[in-house]
Formats: sequence, C-alpha cells, structure tokens
Amino acid sequence: MSFLPGLELSRRFHTEVVAPVIRRNFAGLRYAAGRLDGGSELLGLDTPRSTDHDWGCRLQLFVGPADAHRVPELLAAVDAALPARFLGLPTRFADAEDVLLGLAGEDGVRHGVTAHELGGWFHGRLSFDPMRTVSTPDWLATPTQRLAEVTGGAVFHDGLDGSLTRARAALRWYPDDVWRHVLAAAWTRVAQAEHLPGRCAEVGDEVGSRVVTAGIVRDLMRIGLLTRRRWPPYDKWLGTVFGRLPGAAPITAVLADALGPGDWLWRQAGLVRALEAVAAWTDDTGLAAPVRARAAPFHTRPFLVLHADRVAAALRAEITDAELRARPLIGAIDQVVHSVDVLTHAERARRVADALEVEGVHPPDPNER
Repeated sequence: MSFLPGLELSRRFHTEVVAPVIRRNFAGLRYAAGRLDGGSELLGLDTPRSTDHDWGCRLQLFVGPADAHRVPELLAAVDAALPARFLGLPTRFADAEDVLLGLAGEDGVRHGVTAHELGGWFHGRLSFDPMRTVSTPDWLATPTQRLAEVTGGAVFHDGLDGSLTRARAALRWYPDDVWRHVLAAAWTRVAQAEHLPGRCAEVGDEVGSRVVTAGIVRDLMRIGLLTRRRWPPYDKWLGTVFGRLPGAAPITAVLADALGPGDWLWRQAGLVRALEAVAAWTDDTGLAAPVRARAAPFHTRPFLVLHADRVAAALRAEITDAELRARPLIGAIDQVVHSVDVLTHAERARRVADALEVEGVHPPDPNER
C-alpha cells in the first residue's frame, strides 16, 4: 500500500478497530482517545523512512479518575480483540526499546495501545496537570518539544466532557509575560555569543568560528519559531519546521550563508542579515517597544554584531509579573539544558528547573571581552 501518514493511520485504527472493542465490552464508558505521546507523525513530518522505527498502529486511551481502576481491564480487552494486522501493518511490535515494525510481524509481543487516567498521564508527561492550572514554573520546566507533542498530534474522541481538548487548549501558548521572558533569555544567549565567531576567525580558528556560528543559528531559528507562536521542536526537525514558517525562506537562505564554506566576511554578512531579520520578527510580536536593531561594530573590533542585549532589555522591561522579574534571565529548561536524558524525563527536567530559581542572579555581561 502507499504511505499513510501516521496520524491518519492511528485515527483509522481507533475508528475501525479500538472504538468497536470499547463499545462492545464497556457500554457507556466515558473515554478519550488520541495520538499525543511522541513521534514525527505528531508534527506531520513522518515519511516512509519513519516506518522502520517506533511507528504504526498506536494510540492512547484516557479515562477519568472514577474509571482509573478499569485501565487493566480495558487494555486486556483490546489485547484480546486486536487483529494481527490492520491495513497491512502489524498491530503488535517487537519487544525492544526501538520498535521495528518490519521485524515484528504477527509474532510481536506487545501492541501500541496504551490506557491512562488522564490527569496522571499529563503529570507523567509534563510534571503537572493542565486541567487544573498552568503556573509560571510549569511553563518554564516544560521543554517546547513536549509542548509541541501534546498540543500537536490529534484527538480522535473526547468523551470526558471535553477535558482533553481543554487541557490541550490551555497549553496552546505561553502567557505574554512568560513569552517575553523566554524570548528575552533567548536574545541574551545570542548577545553572549554573537561577537565570538569574528574573534575566532580573527585568530585563524575557522572551525571554532563555525561552531559558535552554528549555535547562534540554532538560537535564531528557535527565536523565529517563538515569535510566530510555534513550539520549537527538537533538533532533528528544527530546520524543517522553521523553514515552513511564512516569510522564512529569505532568512533560511542567509542562515545557509552563515553556515556555508565562504570566508568569514561572507559568513558574517549572512549572520548579520539573519540577526536583523529575526530581531524584526521580534518587534512584530508587539510584546515590547520596537528596537529596530541593526548591526554595528563590536566596540572597535572589525566585526559586526546586533548588540542583541538591547532586544532582551526591551522585552524584559515590559514584564510585569513579579515572579518572573525576580528570576534570572535564563528562560525555559531547554534554553539551559540540551541533554536528551533530562528533557525527555519530566521529573528530571522539573528538578533542574526548580533548582535554577535563584533570586539576585544576573546574566553575564555580553560585552565581556
């Protein structure tokens, strides 16, 4: 058969296989169903290549607290009723950390349907329950990849009085002050690094110059997505999702120049144009008075920078939330930590984020030489 995107496969799997099992065995059970727990298909980015790894007939079932005790019974009924294959694909997977559908066949040992009490699932996925409230520490402890997953994907059925739909809506985007804080932190990161590629190149360290430039480019793509109210995904899909933003093509082109094989002056020109363009996108959010930042020399040195701390300062000046104003300007957890083993474990991420709530700590001076 031709490639069927994973979300459509999961939708049909629910409609044609799993939902009838629930109706037959659990008359009147109030439940929700969706595909929300990770994978390229949640962003609509799966391709035939995705089918070799942790992809296939998968979905999550959710029940309310009163029916949490029925989860084992629900899973047993699904397990007993699943056909060996659906739309030509196996419904059971190899018992390995990396699920390889092509090797599982009918002899696989587990299926891709999971069941959870809804609030408990959110707490395990995010370390909090968005059906209650989403606090500032909640936002800042949650990687944007997780937010992209939970608000992306698809809901196939919401029979819990719309609870799943409302929870996803509550996570759709940051409150304005949190948004300002995260963007200001991102521009602070740029300010701390933007003068370093030129200095590396000046002493003949072309590799070092490119490495630092690549870090700035990554930050700029994340900032660009944040200005357009899109959760930045993890690195595999960052460039793809950024490139699909309206108006991103010219920026992508100059970012390619900044990362390309040209000499430092050529790369600097691309980086400067990208810095100015993404700063203009930040102005366009209306979160702060426009800075209209333009590149200028770094002190008396012969390389250009945006002086991005001006953009950060303008955003921070508009933050009215006292809790945020007291925080160090380091932003959300994935602006501080790049470890997969932290960012994919909600409790670890929360512990690290909580440890960073230190008053009276200020970011380094970006003009430090």
